[in-house]
Amino acid sequence: MVAARETTLQELLEGSKQYQVPLYQRTYSWTKPQLERLWNDIVKLAEDRADDPKATHFIGSLVLAPSPTNGPAGVADYLVVDGQQRLTTLTILLCAIRDHRAEHEGPMHRERLNQQYLINPWKSEPQRLKLVPTQADRAAYLACLDSTPQAGGADPVGAAYRYFVAQLAAADDPDDPFDIERIENAVVSGLALVSVTAQPGDNVHRIFESLNNTGLKLTQADLLRNYLFMRLPSRGETVYRSLWLPLQKQLESAELELLFWLDLVHRDPRVKQTDVYSAQQARLNRLRSEEEIEAEVQRFSRLGALLRVILHPGEEQNPGVRRRLERLSAWGTTTVYPLLLHLLDRREQGTATAEQVASAMLYVESFFVRRLLTGRPTNNLNRTLLSVVTEMSKELPVDEAVRAYLSVGRKYYATDSSVRAAVRSIPFYLNGRTRQRNLVLRWLEESYGSKEPVALDGLTIEHVLPQTPTTEWRQMLAADLGPEENFREAHEALVHTLGNLTLTGYNSELSNSSFGVKRIQLDKSGIVLNQKIARQDRWGRPEIHARADALADRIVAIWPGPTEQAADQSEVPWDVMTKALAELPAGSWTTYGDLAALIGSHPVPVGARLATHPAPNAHRVLQAEGTVSPNFRWSDPERTDDPRDLLRAEGVEFDQYGRADQAQRIGTEELAQLAGVTPDDLPERLPRPRSDQDLTLGEQFIEGVTALQGPSVATATLVVLDAWTTMGGTLSYGTSGETSCFLMARGKEHELGNIWPVAIYPSGKVEVVFQHLSVRTPFDDVTLREELRQRLNQLPGVDIAAAKIALRPGFPLTVLADADAREALLDHLRWFYDQAQLQSPEAVVMV
Repeated sequence: MVAARETTLQELLEGSKQYQVPLYQRTYSWTKPQLERLWNDIVKLAEDRADDPKATHFIGSLVLAPSPTNGPAGVADYLVVDGQQRLTTLTILLCAIRDHRAEHEGPMHRERLNQQYLINPWKSEPQRLKLVPTQADRAAYLACLDSTPQAGGADPVGAAYRYFVAQLAAADDPDDPFDIERIENAVVSGLALVSVTAQPGDNVHRIFESLNNTGLKLTQADLLRNYLFMRLPSRGETVYRSLWLPLQKQLESAELELLFWLDLVHRDPRVKQTDVYSAQQARLNRLRSEEEIEAEVQRFSRLGALLRVILHPGEEQNPGVRRRLERLSAWGTTTVYPLLLHLLDRREQGTATAEQVASAMLYVESFFVRRLLTGRPTNNLNRTLLSVVTEMSKELPVDEAVRAYLSVGRKYYATDSSVRAAVRSIPFYLNGRTRQRNLVLRWLEESYGSKEPVALDGLTIEHVLPQTPTTEWRQMLAADLGPEENFREAHEALVHTLGNLTLTGYNSELSNSSFGVKRIQLDKSGIVLNQKIARQDRWGRPEIHARADALADRIVAIWPGPTEQAADQSEVPWDVMTKALAELPAGSWTTYGDLAALIGSHPVPVGARLATHPAPNAHRVLQAEGTVSPNFRWSDPERTDDPRDLLRAEGVEFDQYGRADQAQRIGTEELAQLAGVTPDDLPERLPRPRSDQDLTLGEQFIEGVTALQGPSVATATLVVLDAWTTMGGTLSYGTSGETSCFLMARGKEHELGNIWPVAIYPSGKVEVVFQHLSVRTPFDDVTLREELRQRLNQLPGVDIAAAKIALRPGFPLTVLADADAREALLDHLRWFYDQAQLQSPEAVVMV
């Protein structure tokens, strides 16, 4: 027998209780997608409870069993049979809330939250914790629980803590003193769970087994169809034949579900796709007659035809509307669908013209492009788009109503002045998705209206000033620098900006070539963007800035800006810097220059900002050589300790001259990953399976390595690739930016999905894909990723910091030229391959 009841986190954790995660359970493995989903649900719940204090949100079940080792008197002791990932995540979140409120609202919150929800006060150490994770997670969990310097490390527990710290910092509105309190209340009182408690003597494993049995489930579209036709006892067959069947032929099952959700969003943008059936049923329950139900099916049928056009823009008859639909489809943001459906519906109803609809779509496209150019992450973008229909003006023409809505509030529809500043300084190449960056350059090229246009499909983005500059390039750029300027920081500030980027079909052949060689190739390309570069005599900072200004002029002409009422919220995205700092792992550091390159600023204003505005982990920001700035001050004026002491406690190593280890430095590209402006672009970075058609890519890859790294490194690379295929691996190639090679241990057809340890880039980097491994069996176990890091660090010239185990760090491709290092690397790759083959779906237990 089991006892089941609905409960809250507050009820679960208050009192003297202890929940032990058994050793046989999986280690903590939630990653950003699960954390993001939970956080978004909590934020929405907090908003809902402001209007309805009794609102709750169900997050699943927790299955418990009395511990076979009875705890001491007064402590109720349970084993967590199912739901440990959820329970661990919630307690980590409570630690983050505790620390945030203690820092910003007063130390009383630390003791209050500790004693209510996190520890059993006055109990000895084994019983002190309310939650006891598995042994592998315990040290990281205790660091968060006890707020030690190691809290927020690179392990999954630390990553979850850092994620919540960053989200709380972003959510804390200085003008709203109760926003974090509402979030805390939503977590402890608003999240509903079903607590299932086994009785002594019950077969706990059998309970767990039954919980994990799955079967085919009806989709929400199936359920709604069944409901509708249950309500049509006499007209069902006719309505099905004339309306539903044609609709079902136009749209697939998932698309039908999308249609029903879009219909709901037009009324309430807060409706989640998981609640489609229940929300539609509640709405339809108010209808009484068969005629009313039939009218609803007829309306669904009409909207379905419009959704079909959105999903297949080529079927649109009007050329202007078709062009805009095709562009928004290429951009890949599905949360614009509710607005698109509304616009097409308005046209069909006669309340908007085709020209107004196309104009409204252009404003949305411009909104996307301008946000990308100014380095704004996609946070809250979904909420903005889902709310357009319900919140935009009903009095204005539809296109002006869309523009006006996007122009006000913190939506970051960038003004012309913001765009001009950002194009000069923001690292465009690190922002957004690869496809979106490529589209902006393609659309810019198309805007020239060349009489002999070049096919733009298949072109990749080329850095004119290369990412890895040669001596010749260094000399050219050095001529533009002042006596106090640092070459690395100046290069970082220019290399990824739009003014230095173009499109090419022969990226690997150009890459690090001199500007003289690049000019010839670019001039022959037939691409107007490239021909303008080829007219220059040199390519340094003045030329990059001049091109950026010219592109900005064209951008503001192509993509219209917000209304005149729109204010520049901030010319500098300081919130992006704050997000990156909040996510900076313990045991790592960054520089004022790296942060400046991330947000398109300069090291001096970054230092001034950190000196006058409290920011998380500001003590981890050092000068370029790894020393503490002489002007560094703690935000607490009473604090006088040396920041190096805290950095050492967190794991940063210093040499005898007080310089931090450069291997532990988080550079601009990694900061962009942490801040979320470079999303985990998995589908676009995903290597394609090798086939006969890909042989030319393999040749391009080796040619690129030979041209950029020399014959000896190319030969060494071939030896590694041949050894990899001999041991059973395969090779795949990617063309995002340059032709790269992925060492595949499993293909995507495998039951556990694809997995690869490294990607090799001709520009000179062997990228270790820890970020992707964290969600792939068996390397979702952090101990295996840590073993891989330690193995690679045995190679001469390789020093991957522990703090980078959640990122995509790399080491020089030239390491392979050393025969001993190459053989050692092959041993480590063979170990990786064997680990990837050991697991089978039957052996994986998900908890």
